[in-house]
Amino acid sequence: MNSCIVFDLDGTLIDSREDLTTGVNLMRAHFGLEGLSVDTVTSYVGNGARNLAIRALQGHDADIEHALSLMKKFYSENMLVKTHLYPGVAEGLGKLHSKGWKLAVITNKPSPAANEILEKLKVKKYLSYVLGGDSAFPLKPDPASLIYVLNETSSLPEKSWMLGDNYTDLEAGRRAGIKRCFARYGFGRQGNENYDAAIDSFDGILKLLLP
Repeated sequence: MNSCIVFDLDGTLIDSREDLTTGVNLMRAHFGLEGLSVDTVTSYVGNGARNLAIRALQGHDADIEHALSLMKKFYSENMLVKTHLYPGVAEGLGKLHSKGWKLAVITNKPSPAANEILEKLKVKKYLSYVLGGDSAFPLKPDPASLIYVLNETSSLPEKSWMLGDNYTDLEAGRRAGIKRCFARYGFGRQGNENYDAAIDSFDGILKLLLP
């Protein structure tokens, strides 16, 4: 049996805050609204695109379906302008892969966007699975997508990890029966969830798991 590490994407492998903000603010501009700060938009991230659009328009009368469609369009046109890997991610994924770890990304971001970003940033080659928010599974914190990846990679839950920067990642890991590592360097929120380990940079996962 194998060991698997499931990664969140935004705030864990990539810093996408500025491009997410661009997508949100171009959508708001369409409705005649002023732009929001990066910090404000970042505070709205973590529960899928629909919730991001709702939060970004709170207090304003706009059709959410139309707003969501616009936000996705504007984001897709700008999602690789300033988005970058966190320091050590490319090298770290390569080392973990070479040591036999099965690696996967489970994100609430739509699959086409997630795959394109990972491909352009040259790390998709290390990943066995990339499951987005438009996959056949419910969004995190539902554990179904994690359980699917564990089964498909023949990985033991007790030897596998979830690494993420948000309480939805930690809860999904708990409900899937795997160990949880909190990425404190990201832009999510711990909430009330506990974890087995916490790291302040991506290199921390290597120190934790590699001899």
